[in-house]
Amino acid sequence: MERKQGFFSALKDEVVRGLSPSRSRNSSPARSRSPMSGLLRRKKHNNQNSLANPEALIARSGSLRPLGETLTPLIEGPDQDGGEIGDSKRVGSGLGQWMRGQLTRTPSVTSLAYKRSDLRLLLGVMGAPLAPVHVSASDPLPHLSIKDTPIETSSAQYILQQYTAASGGQKLQNSIRNAYAMGKVRMVASEFETATRVMKNRNASRCAESGGFVLWQMNPDMWYVELAAGGSKVHAGCNGKLVWRHTPWLGAHTAKGPVRPLRRALQGLDPRTTASMFADARCIGEKKINGEDCFILKLCADPQTLKARSEGPAEIIRHVLFGYFSQKTGLLVHMEDSHLTRIQSNGGDAVYWETTINSFLDDYRPVEGIMIAHSGRSVVTLFRFGEMALSHTKTKMEEAWTIEEVAFNVPGLSLDCFIPPADLRSGSISEACELPQDERGKTALAVHRAKVAALEKAQDCSINNMIWKMEV
Repeated sequence: MERKQGFFSALKDEVVRGLSPSRSRNSSPARSRSPMSGLLRRKKHNNQNSLANPEALIARSGSLRPLGETLTPLIEGPDQDGGEIGDSKRVGSGLGQWMRGQLTRTPSVTSLAYKRSDLRLLLGVMGAPLAPVHVSASDPLPHLSIKDTPIETSSAQYILQQYTAASGGQKLQNSIRNAYAMGKVRMVASEFETATRVMKNRNASRCAESGGFVLWQMNPDMWYVELAAGGSKVHAGCNGKLVWRHTPWLGAHTAKGPVRPLRRALQGLDPRTTASMFADARCIGEKKINGEDCFILKLCADPQTLKARSEGPAEIIRHVLFGYFSQKTGLLVHMEDSHLTRIQSNGGDAVYWETTINSFLDDYRPVEGIMIAHSGRSVVTLFRFGEMALSHTKTKMEEAWTIEEVAFNVPGLSLDCFIPPADLRSGSISEACELPQDERGKTALAVHRAKVAALEKAQDCSINNMIWKMEV
């Protein structure tokens, strides 16, 4: 008996070593599905103030486990069942099962629910937001015109000419066929406010989710981004004809509305698209940003674009983008955009969501002659209000990023890198799906039910393969 116990003990040790995350990463079949995952693997830096290694963040679930408990193998990619990376199959964490539970039970207020809800909110809102309107980087900037042109328009054209020159010049920017950027991010939900109280995250540094992202761009109007943080991963891309997203909780789906650039690329990584975005903007004044005098350009999405982005009970009422360009350097140093969504639930009062993103761009440095912002931060505010004053809530989130690598005209980059996922749904999903599907209170359950129309089983009758269809 002693010999048998020794044999099984030794066997258990071998199994534990064989299933360790560091070993399972090399043979994980899910890794092959993500061509960009390998780019997140970086060498260790000596700087103690730098953010955590993105690879380590992808490989670990982030949950607290007792000392000595074995870590289960982790999938390095979106779970086909809709669960987050790091969720163990033995707990039955399917998207359909989780969503059905949210509609039938009282919202959870446990610390784990808060953490998972905050992570979904962080990645859904700040992971891969889109710019307000369609724009093509191949379109030339309008010629500076003074005659028969309003002063607000001609001033904006002059500011954009200065911005283009300060960023490297039109000729050099036109020679860029494709681009690659890799960086690190740190996200945190810092504050939650209701009509009666304010709850601030006192341990913001400890609760922050660290991760990394990789971004590819290619002319004309193609891009792909992959962001991983807190054990979950968000993919988004555009092949020039449609924009798609993949989140662990919604799966792969196309985005409503016209093809639009990635907002993250406008944050100091793509000067040519940024200038094209503000081509129809107006100069509305001046303002100091961090002690620096700036011109303000304002751009509004047209009603046709807003209507195309709306769907079902969710209606996009307005989307405004402000760009703050330094009078000293000519570069974009601050960007603010705000959009208002109206959600009309069945038989209930209308609920409004206002999403505001303020981004500050710092540390401009030349890369092959192009000025690139190598660091920055964003502050996101979600304000929910309706007929009842007690239903008003405000959520504040923050993100800081640093750029590790940037390269232009990468050899070998082809159209295959921008092909949409094979399991892409034919139906589109509106931006309202990324708003909180609240676990913090009963008031948001009505909105939640309005967004989800039906729960269907897949053909194999597996409970973990349930599909949520959107109301049209």
